[in-house]
Amino acid sequence: MKKRQEIEEEYKWDLSPLCSGKEEFYQKINKINDFLPKIKAFEGKLNNKENILAFLELDAQFSKFVEPLTLYSHLKSAEVLSDSERQEMSEKLSNILNNISVESSFASSELNKLSNEALDDIISDKRFKDYDRTFESIKRNKKHTLSKAEEKLLSGMNFLSGFSSNMDMLSDVDMKFGNIKDSKGKLHALTHSSYSSLVRSGDRKLRMLAFKKMNGTYGNYINTLSNNYINDVKADCYFAKVRKYKSALDRELEGEEIDKKVYTTLVKQVENNLDLLFDYFEVKGSLLGLKKMYIYDTLADVGKISNKKYTYDEAIEIIKKAVSPLGEEYVSLIQKAKDERWIDVYPNQDKSSGAFETAIYGCHPYVLTNFEGELDDIFTLAHELGHAMHSYFSDKTQAYPKAQYPIFLAEIASTTNEMLLINYLLKIATNKEEKIALYNKLFDEVKGTIYRQTMFAEFEEKVHKVCEDGEPLTKDILCGLYYILNKKYFGPVKLIDEIRYEWARIPHFFNAFYVFKYATGLVSAITFANKILSGEEGALENYIKFLSSGCSQNPVKILKDCGCDLTSEKTFTTCFDYLYKMLDDFKKLAK
Repeated sequence: MKKRQEIEEEYKWDLSPLCSGKEEFYQKINKINDFLPKIKAFEGKLNNKENILAFLELDAQFSKFVEPLTLYSHLKSAEVLSDSERQEMSEKLSNILNNISVESSFASSELNKLSNEALDDIISDKRFKDYDRTFESIKRNKKHTLSKAEEKLLSGMNFLSGFSSNMDMLSDVDMKFGNIKDSKGKLHALTHSSYSSLVRSGDRKLRMLAFKKMNGTYGNYINTLSNNYINDVKADCYFAKVRKYKSALDRELEGEEIDKKVYTTLVKQVENNLDLLFDYFEVKGSLLGLKKMYIYDTLADVGKISNKKYTYDEAIEIIKKAVSPLGEEYVSLIQKAKDERWIDVYPNQDKSSGAFETAIYGCHPYVLTNFEGELDDIFTLAHELGHAMHSYFSDKTQAYPKAQYPIFLAEIASTTNEMLLINYLLKIATNKEEKIALYNKLFDEVKGTIYRQTMFAEFEEKVHKVCEDGEPLTKDILCGLYYILNKKYFGPVKLIDEIRYEWARIPHFFNAFYVFKYATGLVSAITFANKILSGEEGALENYIKFLSSGCSQNPVKILKDCGCDLTSEKTFTTCFDYLYKMLDDFKKLAK
């Protein structure tokens, strides 16, 4: 694998809009503490509207100064995780911001002491129109806010995020997976980047060994990984308890204003439609010529599009054509992302694995991928560019306090791009084998995003409940719960023992109850894409309205107002009806 310096500049993101380099970074972080006396000057004075407005404007000024530095250090670290100098930059900045967070924690306590009448007065005041959602949240969450001293104590506990970074460093830097042999004796390097292509291989031995070796390697570290995750779960449960939530799940849902019915309806509807997944496995097993389907077979490719590897330029052009139903501006922004180097394209030694998008107000978004030229890499790029467009339109439309969309909405734009891409590729497919491969791709996405993420959510819920019930959590309980859930969700598919360790590979578990939002995100994406592609009146305008909404309203209401009501079972049943129809088309092709 290439070292960072061996990658051509045109395929690296351009971080200069955030910071020109190390010298400017350290110059600016040395000025951060200049904000502290200005912030502290408001302590004990947030009891009238003039002071409150002045403080909010100062806080926004502080955030806009700090955010480019925070993002710069994060992205520099992601380029080479093992680089201690980059880690030092992040650590120094984190220490400064942690101190300011502690010293400014008075603001939360003082604002939460305001009476409901005072809060209503602020909300109705036109001077606070950009902050009305902030004060609605304060009013809603007052019962979960602690005393000034307690809030100051809790604000200094961000070191508990270290459980996630422990897992990242062990998984992405220290853990090595070696080589595996295919059925012809050829060696293949097993890495995070190569894993997805190896488990999709037509060589059954290769995909079996990739699956066993990857998960089995995590099994070799299961004591450390389990202990790390258990402590993260304990922290989740502790903070939920001290803030007087019924559970860690309730804390997450209430924090984002998500009606619990959305979560419970998702789980219910997914479990009621497991037959769709099992029928897909049957079709896939038949196409693979297998009498017995094993779990490592569920990821295999069927059908064939081509043996070619796609270039990055080709990927961008395919994505632009696929998203053309979203309008000229949307397409032009995809090209702009390439031309202005918003994207860090190729893998390099010790680069952060996987892919992500991140953005701050006042600057274009950034995307990290590990592009290897596979069709899956085009889908990943389309996915992350969906996030980028969501950030772009929200920042363009909303004032700073309302621009950042909540996590609940974050996985909709990304998967809408994917649904448009799959529909475009099906439309231009020239033969039966191509269509089979694309239908398989669609249902792999459904399996991985709607079914698998819901299974992950059930795992999180059960694990946190064990902790909340005061029962001991151990590696055997974690692995046992995960194995049982795989039996339920994979039905007729035969499991192997290494599957019990797979949970330890999932970084999203360190952001508790994040994963179910992938599932509701794809349900929403299918809803939006079908409306747009069918030419439904107002569908495109509603979708751009969704992209532009940020956090300007309750997120469930944003979706409902844009034509996707996740409080209604009909939305879920319509989605599954569409998928059953697509599966019928797949079955006809497979005969």
